[in-house]
This record gives sequence, structure tokens and C-alpha cells, in this order.
Amino acid sequence: MVIGYTAGVYDLFHVGHLNLLKNAKGMCDKLIVGVTTDDLVTYKGKHAFIPFEDRIEIVRSIKYVDAAVPQYDMDKLTMCKKLGATILFVGDDWYGTEKWKEYEKQFEEAGIKIVYFPYTKGISSTKINEALAQVRDNK
Repeated sequence: MVIGYTAGVYDLFHVGHLNLLKNAKGMCDKLIVGVTTDDLVTYKGKHAFIPFEDRIEIVRSIKYVDAAVPQYDMDKLTMCKKLGATILFVGDDWYGTEKWKEYEKQFEEAGIKIVYFPYTKGISSTKINEALAQVRDNK
């Protein structure tokens, strides 16, 4: 059985998130999704619009997701090892960065493949938040 893992904030869930989960599920037998906790979102200098409990319930309810778990830190390698995942799915905005080149070596040594998926053009939670702020400001 091939277990895949991916993680994200999944704030203001959109079709880009759905595309990633759908494509990931197509490459593994069991897809486990880490949902970033509110404390970790804050640590990263951001603020989730939707509370963690709601975000994890949304992700858990998607038909492509076999299990949703809290992601308490940025250590995806340890989480993959803990869950028995042999594939990590991430967005391609990380591809080729120095940080991820180093991660690729660590994951390869652990026997875990990293698969990069392209982001859905024109949509992101950040863009949705910006659009909502503009609409609110124009009222």
C-alpha cells in the first residue's frame, strides 16, 4: 500500500486545494493530509481566517482524503516517517529553492519521493483574502 502525505493551511478552501488533493490521491492508495494548526499559522507570521477545527473538518470531508491530521510544526519528514508515507506532495512554488533542494536529499535518504504539483493559475487563499479586503473597503 502506497501512503501519500501532504500538508497545508487550507484556509478559504478553493479549487486549487481540491486539484492538489485529487491529483495526490490518484498517485497513492491512502492520502493523509496535515492541516496546519492555528499556532503554526501564527508562527509563520500569518493569520487563518477559518479556525483550525473547521479547516480540518472541511479537509477530512473531502472524498479524496483518507485521513486528516494536525500539522503542529514544519517537519514534514518526521511526519512522513511517523505515518509510513512514501510520497510527499507539495506545490511547485517550492521546486528548485535551496531549502527544498536540501529537503530532497533528506527525503531521498529516507526513501520518500517528493512530487511537485503545479499551482492552479489565478487562485490562492492570499488572492481571495485580498479581494475580500477590497470589497469590504469599498462598502
